[in-house]
Amino acid sequence: MRIAFVAAGLLAAGMAIVAAGCVERKPATVAFSVAEAAFIKKTGTTTISGHAFRTKPSAVVVNAAGEVVRLIPATAYARERFRNLFGTRKYIPHREYPRDDNPDPAYAEYTRTTKAESNGRFGFENVAPGEYFLTTQIIWGDEDALFREGGLVYDSVTVTGKETQAIHVILSGS
Repeated sequence: MRIAFVAAGLLAAGMAIVAAGCVERKPATVAFSVAEAAFIKKTGTTTISGHAFRTKPSAVVVNAAGEVVRLIPATAYARERFRNLFGTRKYIPHREYPRDDNPDPAYAEYTRTTKAESNGRFGFENVAPGEYFLTTQIIWGDEDALFREGGLVYDSVTVTGKETQAIHVILSGS
């Protein structure tokens, strides 16, 4: 009986910790606009390069090796979506990933993707002027575990088209 009581208390405490860290996710109020996102399909002259990583509490750096990095036009739809997902942070722990996230199907068609190299480095060439979000995940731990470590990170960048060298972005959630 005592073991069951202790187990129930630990479960309730764990759920309270998870709930306390969650961002309130509001229903979408802005529709996706193909016209607003269309600039991502244009050819530009700017290169965006970056490094995606997280630092473990033990100070060990984990790179986003092989992870998909997304370049997303910062449209009204995307801004609302990122506010709802991240709140004021630039990092979502894996345990807080939304399980019922169903973005507009056209949203994915108006993004660009690449894969991070083994050292977490990535790049996008011929980027057109505009405001963008860059996002990827850096996770580690047993794939069958209830809670994995790491999570989703993002940052924003503005491309003017007048850049004389690559724009460098660090995706670490800081």
